[in-house]
Amino acid sequence: MTTRPLEGLLVLALEQAVAAPYCSSRLADAGARVIKIERAEGDFARGYDKVAKGGSSYFVWLNRGKQSIVADIKDPADAALLHRILARADVFIQNLMPGAAARAGFGAAALRARHPRLITVDISGYGDEGPYAEMKSYDMLVQAETGLASLTGGAEAPARVGVSVCDIAAGMYAHQAVLEALIARGRTGEGAAIKVSLFDGMADWMTVPLLFHDYGTGAPRRVGLMHPSVAPYNAFASADGTPILISIQNDREWAKFCAEILEQPALARDPLYATNVARVANRPRMDAIIAAAFARHATVALCARLLAAGIAFGRVNDVAAFSAHPQLRRVEIQTPNGPIDVPAPPPIRDGERAPALGPVPAIGQHGAAIREEFT
Repeated sequence: MTTRPLEGLLVLALEQAVAAPYCSSRLADAGARVIKIERAEGDFARGYDKVAKGGSSYFVWLNRGKQSIVADIKDPADAALLHRILARADVFIQNLMPGAAARAGFGAAALRARHPRLITVDISGYGDEGPYAEMKSYDMLVQAETGLASLTGGAEAPARVGVSVCDIAAGMYAHQAVLEALIARGRTGEGAAIKVSLFDGMADWMTVPLLFHDYGTGAPRRVGLMHPSVAPYNAFASADGTPILISIQNDREWAKFCAEILEQPALARDPLYATNVARVANRPRMDAIIAAAFARHATVALCARLLAAGIAFGRVNDVAAFSAHPQLRRVEIQTPNGPIDVPAPPPIRDGERAPALGPVPAIGQHGAAIREEFT
């Protein structure tokens, strides 16, 4: 059996919801032992829904391969147990409200002073400084605060991105930072104090629209499936009504598109459409030409033509079509209510299949064994 990269590492996670569990789940996937601390009622994400054979889709997705212990950080005996675990741990992750972990004796500064090799990870909505530091924050609220919602959806109103993108971004940045800290610790012997916020993660993702606002002609408008600064980049209906999204990234692709798909090669030299800037400025007229051309072909034939011409395209699928997508890789994980198929983790190393993912724990499933181990 292949050894996974993080086998032998111990992670203690005082976590709930999405962002911190995302980080620790990826550490668990790579072989780390993750001990998850839960309240008596469990991580509140366990109650988000019941669609995964009676379990929560969020919890099943983000807590595979972990061990669960029920503990109260305000209880002296439980706190002492957790400190004994931390004495052996490599990473401590928490996403309580700012200041809550420190008040209970689990602040990063105090833990790092006692355990210099420990890597601490504090995940919050807005960080622990600034006027928003004490505010409660959830994914959709940060989508709104960062301006992401103002760019999302059609012209009529702002919209939420359809997945928890701010939570996921923060979890990904935290995971990245932990791996960097582990590499640095291997050279110096010193751990690190990592702080990640949902707001900072999404601020990074919002760099391009922010630069348009600060240095250009203003923030991009909401344009649905169009791209605000690249054209043609839009969805057009085939003869049988299927929307096909295309993306032309440069003038060379545009010339080929005009010749082989639109069958109007002269359009590539027309000053109205010859450059991307011109195409964006004249988008309505150009889109009407493309829509008329697409409407002459059935979906299968149109996709075949686009593929042969080397034009980037995609069908505008719903989730049902995604579930049946031929490119979707799935793996099975075990849950307290039976096996569940989930998308396979993204990285493929050296062409090998991803290792089997660990089971999803029941509330406190490993508590007795952990308490005995760390007496």
